[in-house]
Amino acid sequence: MLANYPLSKTEEAFFKDSDVEKITTKIPYLTVDNFPKLGLLTACRFLEWASTNPEGVISLPTGKTPEYFIKWTKFLLENWEEKKGLEIRKKYGLIDCKKPVLNGLHFVQIDEFYPISPEQNNSFHHYVNKFYIEGFGLDPKKALLINSDEITLAEGKSYKEIFPDSKVDLSLRFREYKTPLEKLQQESIYLIDQWCGKYEAKIREKGGIGFFLGGIGPDGHIAFNTRGSDIFSTTRLTETNFETQAVAAGDLGGIEISANRLVITIGLDTIVHNPDAVAIIIAAGEAKAGIVKESLEQSMTNIYPATVLQKLKNGRFYITKGAGSKLTDSTDQYYFKGEWTDTKTERSVLELCKKLQKYGHRITLEDLKEDKYTSLIPDLNEHTVKNVIKSISEKIDRGMKEEKNEVFLHTGPHHDDISLGILPQITKQLHEISNDAHFAVLTSGFTAVTNTFVIETLRSTKRFLDNGRIQMVNFEDFYTSGYKLKMDKDVYHYLTNVASDNAEERLRGLCHRLVRAIVFTFGIKSTQELREQINEIITVLKNSYDGEKNPKNIQTLKGMIREFEEELVWAHFGVQVKNVHHLRLGFYTGDIFTEQPDKKRDVEPILNMLREIKPTKLSLTLDPEGSGPDTHYKVLQATAEAVRQWSLEEDLSDFKIIGYRNVWFKFDAAESNVIVPVSLGDISVMEDSFSNCYLSQVNASFPSYAHNGKFSTLAKNTWVDQLSDVQLLLGKNYFYQHQSAKVRSSHGLIFFREMDVEDFLVEARELEKSTEGML
Repeated sequence: MLANYPLSKTEEAFFKDSDVEKITTKIPYLTVDNFPKLGLLTACRFLEWASTNPEGVISLPTGKTPEYFIKWTKFLLENWEEKKGLEIRKKYGLIDCKKPVLNGLHFVQIDEFYPISPEQNNSFHHYVNKFYIEGFGLDPKKALLINSDEITLAEGKSYKEIFPDSKVDLSLRFREYKTPLEKLQQESIYLIDQWCGKYEAKIREKGGIGFFLGGIGPDGHIAFNTRGSDIFSTTRLTETNFETQAVAAGDLGGIEISANRLVITIGLDTIVHNPDAVAIIIAAGEAKAGIVKESLEQSMTNIYPATVLQKLKNGRFYITKGAGSKLTDSTDQYYFKGEWTDTKTERSVLELCKKLQKYGHRITLEDLKEDKYTSLIPDLNEHTVKNVIKSISEKIDRGMKEEKNEVFLHTGPHHDDISLGILPQITKQLHEISNDAHFAVLTSGFTAVTNTFVIETLRSTKRFLDNGRIQMVNFEDFYTSGYKLKMDKDVYHYLTNVASDNAEERLRGLCHRLVRAIVFTFGIKSTQELREQINEIITVLKNSYDGEKNPKNIQTLKGMIREFEEELVWAHFGVQVKNVHHLRLGFYTGDIFTEQPDKKRDVEPILNMLREIKPTKLSLTLDPEGSGPDTHYKVLQATAEAVRQWSLEEDLSDFKIIGYRNVWFKFDAAESNVIVPVSLGDISVMEDSFSNCYLSQVNASFPSYAHNGKFSTLAKNTWVDQLSDVQLLLGKNYFYQHQSAKVRSSHGLIFFREMDVEDFLVEARELEKSTEGML
C-alpha cells in the first residue's frame, strides 16, 4: 500500500491500474505492464509536474530507456484537447491540469563522457539538444549543458591538444607531473574540477533539481554515480567501473574506448539536494530485476547508489513487471495469488534447496512446512520433493532423446546467438545422418564490428593483393560473376588453417571473403577499382569518430564479415554455406530508436524461408520482457507472425518450436521442459569454435556487463551454474552413477522449452503485450 507516501493524481491512477497489492520496499514504486506504458507513466507525471512548475528545474535521461517517455510527452502536448489526448488525461489524472508550456523550464544535463565533441551524434550533449531542447521546445538559454569544447583548459588549449589520445589520468590530481604535457594535463584537471564546482553551484542557485528522471545501470548507477559513490557526492570528473564501461561500449565504439573515457556527472547529493524534488528512476525488463530489488529493499548505502532516493518524500521507482519480478513483493504475489501450478511447486522446491543448501533427498517435510512458499504446495507430503526430482529428471531424459528424420531450422537474432544458446543440442542433431539442418541469422549484426577491426583487415587485404596472394581476382569473370562462386572454398581454406594452426593463412581466408564482400557491396569492376575502394573505406573509417553510425554500404560490409563468421561455425560440423541463411531484416538500422518490425518487409523473408525449407523443428530465442522492444524481441514477433501465416498454409500439428535463451537471459529449471547435459567436450567445442570463428568478437569490444571477456566463457559459466542448481536438487550421485555416460560426463546443463505451434503463438502473444500501446 502507498498510504504513507504523497501520491500525485497521476500516480494514484497508475497505482490503481496496476495489480500490485502491497509495497514493503524502502522507496515506493509503481509497476506497469510494459515498456511503452512505462513511457506513458513518466510522461504523464512529468507533464503533471510541469503544469504547476512552469519555471522549474528539470534533469532528464539519455539513451534508449526514455524512448517512450519522449514520444508520449510530445504526443500528449500535441493532442492535449484532441479525443485521444483527452481520454489519456481523464484516465490518468491529468484532466484538470492546465496544458504545460515547457519553454520556461530550466534544463540540467545529467552527465557526459569526457572528452567528447558535442557535435558527435553519440554525445549526450547532442542527444539533449535533439530530443529535449529542440524536441520539447525548451529555451536553450535556460539550459545548463556539459560541453567539452567550452570547458577552459591550461593555456587556453583544446582538449585535443591537452589530451591527444582522449585519456585523462586522474592520478595527476595527487602525484607530481613528469613531463611538460603532464604539467598541462594536471593544470587542466584542476580547471575541470573548478568547472564542475561551478556547475554544481549553478544548479544549487536555481534551488536544486525539481524534477529528476533517470535510468539505472546494471551495477545500480544513476547518472554516472557507480557502485561505491559517496551518497554526498556532487558534480565531478570521475572514472567508471567495468559494468558501466560495458554498457557505454555500444555508444563509444567498443570497450577499448569506453574503458579509457572519463565522465562528468552530477552527484547523488545533487539529485536529492532539493527536499521537495520529484526524483524518479525508471527500469524496464528482467535484466534489471536484480539491481531493482537491491536498490529498493536495501537501507541507504553507497553500494547501491539509488538508495539515496530514500532521502526524498517524492523519490520513486517506475518499473515494468519484468524489472520488478525479483522484489519480495512480487515473489509473494506470484506464490500467494492465482492458481497453484507444477511450475510453482518445482520453483519453490528448487529455491528451498538453495536457501538451505541441502540436497533434495535431505529436505524434510518440516523444512517444506516452515518455508513460506513451499508450505503453500497443495497436498504437501513426504513425496512432494520426490515428485519434483522425478519431474526434473524426466526433463533430462527428454534432453537425451535421439532425434531422427528431422529438418531443423535454427534461428538467432544476432550472429553467435544460436551457438551460445544451444550448440551442444545441435551437435547431437548433426551427428544423426537422417537429419537436415539450416541456420538463419535474422539481422545484419554490423554494429558489433569495430572500425579498428575492419581497418586492420583491409590493410591485410591490401598486403595480400600486393603480394599476388588473392589469385581469384585474376580470373576473367571474377568481377562479373566469379566473386559469387565457391563461397565454401573460403570457409574450407580458413578452417583447414585453423587445424594446421597457420594464422597467416587463416587471415588470407578472411581477406578472400572480404574482397568478395567489397565487390558485391560497391559494384567493383576491376582490381584497380578494388584497391581504390579499399583505400576509400579505410579513409572513411579513420575519419569517423568512435561510435559514429557508418554509411549504409559500410554497414553492409561489416554485416557480411559477421555472416562469414557464422558460416565458419557451422562448417565445423559439415554444414554448407547454402544452408546458412542471412536475412538482414530491415528494422535493424543502428539508430538509437529503431522501428518496429514491418509485416511485409520483415515477416515475408522469414515466411518464404519456412516455405522453402519446410522445417519440422524451429529454434528461436524466447527471451522474457527485455529492456524494451529490442532486437531479440522484434525478431521474435516477426518470426511468430511468419509461423502464424505459415500455419494457415500447412498442417503444423507435428511442428515443434524450441525456445532457447543464452547469455542475456536464462530459463530456470522449473520453467523449461527440456534439460540437455553438457560435457567438457561440448564446452570445448563451443569455446574453440567461438574463438576461431567469431573473429570480430574474440577481443570482446562489446562485452556483457556480467563478464569482462568472451561471450563463450559467459555461456559456459551459465551452463555450469545451471548444473549446480539442478545438482543440488537431484544430488551428485544422480549424475555420478547414472546409467548414461552422457549424464555421467555432465559438467553443465542447457535449459530450453519445446512447444507446439499453438502454445508458441500464445506465448508470443503474451510477450507482444510489451510492445502494445505504442504510438
